[in-house]
Amino acid sequence: MDWHQLWEIVSAPDNVPIVALLFFVPFYAWYGFRQARENDRLIGQLEADPQLAKTHHRKIFPWKPGWTKEVHTWPYLMRIEFLAAIIVTVLLIVWSLTLNAPLEELANPNLTMNPAKAPWYFLGLQEMLVYFDPWIAGVVMPSLIIVGLMVIPYIDVNPLGAGYYTWKQRKFSIATFAFGFIVLWLVMVVIGTFIRGPGWMWFWPGQTWDPSKVVFEPNRDLPDIFHITSMLGKGIFGAVAMGIYTMAAWYGIHKLITATPFNRKIYARMSFIQYITMQTFLVLMLLLPIKILIRHLFRIKYIWITPWFNV
Repeated sequence: MDWHQLWEIVSAPDNVPIVALLFFVPFYAWYGFRQARENDRLIGQLEADPQLAKTHHRKIFPWKPGWTKEVHTWPYLMRIEFLAAIIVTVLLIVWSLTLNAPLEELANPNLTMNPAKAPWYFLGLQEMLVYFDPWIAGVVMPSLIIVGLMVIPYIDVNPLGAGYYTWKQRKFSIATFAFGFIVLWLVMVVIGTFIRGPGWMWFWPGQTWDPSKVVFEPNRDLPDIFHITSMLGKGIFGAVAMGIYTMAAWYGIHKLITATPFNRKIYARMSFIQYITMQTFLVLMLLLPIKILIRHLFRIKYIWITPWFNV
C-alpha cells in the first residue's frame, strides 16, 4: 500500500480546501442537527402545553425560562461578526505564507497531464462525465442544478422552520438537500480528488497510481444485454426503461411525501405546477446515483441510446 503517495495527494496545496471540507462539513452538519434536536424538544414542550405556547414564545425562536427575550444587533451580532472576520483574515494570511500557490509550468501541447483534473470545485462535473454524455454532464446537469436551486423558494410551501433549526418540521426538505449537496456533490468532489488517478481510473486510498495500469472491464449498454442491436430498437427499449424508472421514482417520491400527516398537510398546500416541478427535479436528481451504481456494479454504460443523446 502506497500511503506516501496518499499523503502527497492530501498535502498538495490545491487539495487543502477539500481536506478542510472533509472536517468542516461533518462538524457543522452535526452542529446544526444538534441545535435542531434541541429546538424540536422545545417545540414538543410548547405543543404539549397550549398555555405555555401562548404566553412564553418569540416570533421566530422557541423560548424557555432563563433566555433573553430580546437580542440586540449591537453588541451581540456585531461582536461575533467582527471576531469572525479577524479570525478568517489571520487564517488566510497564515495559509498564504505557509503554502505556495499551486502553479505549474507553462502549458505544453506535447505533454498532457495524467490525470488531467479540473479545479476542485469542478471535479464533481468531471466525475459526471464518466456516467453521462459530455453535453449532458457539462451543460444540462449544471443548468438543472442552478435552476433547481432557484425554484426551491417557489415550490417549498412549508412555512415552518424559517429562522430556526428544526428537523421535525422539515424532514423532507433537509433530507433532500443533504442528499443532493453532500452525497451527490461533495462525495463526487472527493472521488475526483482522491480516488481518480491516471487515465481517470479508480484507485482506492493507498493504492499506487500506476499510469501503465490497464483494466479489462468492458462496459455495455443496457440494450446490449438483451441482444438489441438496431438503433431504433435501442431507442425504443431505452425509452421504455426510462419510462418505467420515471414512474417508479415518481410513485416512490409521492409515497414518501404523503407518508405522515404532517407531510400530507404540506402536500395539500402545493399547487399542481409546484408538485410537478418538484417531482421532475427529484426524479432527475435520483438518476445520478442510479447511474453510478449500475456502472460500478453491472458495468452498464448507458440505458437509453439515441442518435442525438445517450443517458
